[in-house]
Amino acid sequence: MIQQLTGSRVAELPPDETRVRFRHRYRAGSAPAAAPSGRAEWADAAKGACIVLVVLWHVIVKDYLQIDWHVGVPVPGLWGTLGEQFLPLRMPLFFTISGVFAANAARRPWRVVARSRVAGFLYLYALWLLIHTAILAVAPDLPTDRATSVLGVLEQLTITPSNLWYLYALAVYFTIAKATRRAPRALVLVPAAVLSAVAAAGLLDTPGNRGGLYQNLVFFLAGLYLRPQIQRWADTASRRRLLLTSGAYVLALAAMAAAGAQQWFGVWPAASVVAVIFGITAAARLARWSALSRPLASLGRITLPIYVVHMPVLALLHRLTLVPVSELGASAQALIVLGYPILLTGLVIGLSLAVHRGLLAVRAGWLFALPGPRRAEAAR
Repeated sequence: MIQQLTGSRVAELPPDETRVRFRHRYRAGSAPAAAPSGRAEWADAAKGACIVLVVLWHVIVKDYLQIDWHVGVPVPGLWGTLGEQFLPLRMPLFFTISGVFAANAARRPWRVVARSRVAGFLYLYALWLLIHTAILAVAPDLPTDRATSVLGVLEQLTITPSNLWYLYALAVYFTIAKATRRAPRALVLVPAAVLSAVAAAGLLDTPGNRGGLYQNLVFFLAGLYLRPQIQRWADTASRRRLLLTSGAYVLALAAMAAAGAQQWFGVWPAASVVAVIFGITAAARLARWSALSRPLASLGRITLPIYVVHMPVLALLHRLTLVPVSELGASAQALIVLGYPILLTGLVIGLSLAVHRGLLAVRAGWLFALPGPRRAEAAR
């Protein structure tokens, strides 16, 4: 199942919602302390949870499961299974929240959308694709999509997006959302839902991360079109609703696994819808406990640097630690096997943010936003 899913949906995601305007208005080394006016903390907390799950999944499948564990207990397999349970949730929820945040931007003139969103995301995608290609070349053992030739780079720039596919997807999704803004919503959502079901069922060729591109358009558009309903659902989230939605999610996962229905037509998108409803409910309830929601919301407002930096950081750490950890004795491995993914996930996120602060300190903010006038940002 891991092999099937990593080829199409996961693998790789994601940054700071639809706001490429990431102009780093705060000083280098500092972080925004509170949500901007009009932003719901539950949505930022949901994004923060999603980026943690993204990094955790990459840690599990690209590093943790590659280690030669000889501890005599199936803990690594359990981590792999646990990570799979969040696959219907993580990217669909991330794109839904991105759509929610995109609602205002999609109403602006084409010239603003084309530069601040479409060109902005494509710029970041192309720039970081080149950076990833160079850094991943020195970590050939890391199991991840990479270009190994000029033609490979061109392919990833155009028809088969790389690990950075979320950026590529947002540029495409914004273009579609803007081009169809005056069309009846059903005429846009229904074809997007069909495309998602067709791709999830394996009826389309989806090399690399093309499957994720096809499958998540419907969730972005749903967030865009259904923003008022989503906000009302979050505002009225109750403990009873949380129990019901979590139970529905668990039941959907169990039924899908028991029937081997992951690639049945429409099953995966339907499970993802259930997962998104649960995720919104859980994030809304979590927002009432500031000790938990504030750290996640803070991460949710700075997901772009984590998204673009974490894979190179993980690749370098993988190269440094794979052999030493694999060669540890059984007793030493037993001490770390359970908590290793959590510790490495925290380390990767921390180092990614440190790299981000360092780059801002040396005036390399152009690595995180399209250079040029900021009038588009001011217009938002």
